[in-house]
Amino acid sequence: MHSPNAGPHDALTPENAVVLLVDHQLGLMQLIDDMSPETAKNNVLGLARATRTLGLPVLLTTNRDEGPNGPLLPELAALFHDSEVIRRPGVVNAYRWPALREALEATGRKKVVVAGVTDATCLIASVDLVQDGYEVHAVIDASGTEASGQTVRETVVANLSQAGVNIKTWFGVVAELIAARHRDEAQGRQVATDAVHDHLPGGDLLLDTDMAHVTGRTAVPAWFEDGESEPTGRTQALGPQK
Repeated sequence: MHSPNAGPHDALTPENAVVLLVDHQLGLMQLIDDMSPETAKNNVLGLARATRTLGLPVLLTTNRDEGPNGPLLPELAALFHDSEVIRRPGVVNAYRWPALREALEATGRKKVVVAGVTDATCLIASVDLVQDGYEVHAVIDASGTEASGQTVRETVVANLSQAGVNIKTWFGVVAELIAARHRDEAQGRQVATDAVHDHLPGGDLLLDTDMAHVTGRTAVPAWFEDGESEPTGRTQALGPQK
């Protein structure tokens, strides 16, 4: 019998992928031109929270964080408080910094999900990764672009695609990773979707509706009789909400 999530595509899973987050630093976030820095931060946190919950290895790296580039985003530092941050002294292509390359090799994984603060610089590592035999998934909406935003984004996407890099969105990656995994019964929804609830626009409404269904708040009330009950203008008391 086939798995309910089986298919011909060798998809990303929590067991075969590693995440690389490049230079999401306070100073560098101010360079983002194609979306607000707040939106970019929201997207990378959605990706980071979900992949942390699912247990993927996550590599963090910064570049010259002692100067105007600034430190790692505080939210990422708090989320990965028990993880090493690989600090580079100026090397733009993160993969060419030996400590980062060694950390990636140590994971033993060949599928790399990568996001960087600005895609024209931070995502250039993707091309080297492909050349070294990695399958690379660049998360374009967790990576900003410097001015002029849309022109830069289109150029980067074209160049990366031509080099064999897969272009993804953070929610697309998370959905692929969650796939058909078992529900988190304590939360009433699928594992790792708290990040989706908090960071995907509309995700909170969708998942709260799902939660209402799971907890029986959208079930047909006992007093309803199909074909006989008519609207009265009055509703039954909802009772305490859990």
